[in-house]
Amino acid sequence: MSIVSILIVEDEAIVALELQESLEQEGFKVVAIADNGREALEILKGEEIDLILLDIHIKGDWDGIETAIHLNTYKKVPFIYVTAYADNSTFERAKATMPSAYLIKPFRINDLRKAIELAMYHFSQKQPPILDTHEKAVAKKEPIEQEGILHFNNAIFIKQNYKYTKVVFSDIQYLKADGNYTYIQTIDKKHVIKNSLQNVIDLFNTEKFIRVHRSYAINVNYLTAFNENMIQLGEEEIPLGRNYKDVFLQLFKLL
Repeated sequence: MSIVSILIVEDEAIVALELQESLEQEGFKVVAIADNGREALEILKGEEIDLILLDIHIKGDWDGIETAIHLNTYKKVPFIYVTAYADNSTFERAKATMPSAYLIKPFRINDLRKAIELAMYHFSQKQPPILDTHEKAVAKKEPIEQEGILHFNNAIFIKQNYKYTKVVFSDIQYLKADGNYTYIQTIDKKHVIKNSLQNVIDLFNTEKFIRVHRSYAINVNYLTAFNENMIQLGEEEIPLGRNYKDVFLQLFKLL
């Protein structure tokens, strides 16, 4: 399990460090600080970044707005402008890059926290899940409820205690249905959300999770053994349902 990873692009070192401290006190993780656009792009290429905070006046031959264009061309990541520039011409240039928010310095950390949460939410809505034919049919009958869980690149964010906590797909071993709730079992922790198992699978934009039982879906990367009635994920044993056996065996034809 991990938390929201943020890249700060700010050319004033003291401001950047104060912002980092405030964000970390709010429970976020600042992966790196860059003072120019080209450095920010290199960081984005080498790190897992969930959100970018961009000043507009920065060092280098790209300003913050040009930097946003280059970053967005490389990878779709939500970004928020944090700037002292409030003039209309700058705002119009910035608006054209489709930021998640535009905050004028000085701002309250509470306002930034809300902006980050909204940025995560709206970005997740732009990523439709990949459904196969059967899942599309199910989805038409049962609208997806997204309360408490957001899909975001290679992870989900689960709302707990008024804050979204990041859980990367690679840490999830299996999902287990319990009525209207779904348990998400990671390597070291279990989460529970009020959402049906099929809805959770539909919200995942990955083919690594497959339904193997009416109450279970597994991450195929953890599969270690199986037989006619059982699937083993390390020390965990998951039942293999008769109605899901053919779908499960199709996995090996695709490898």
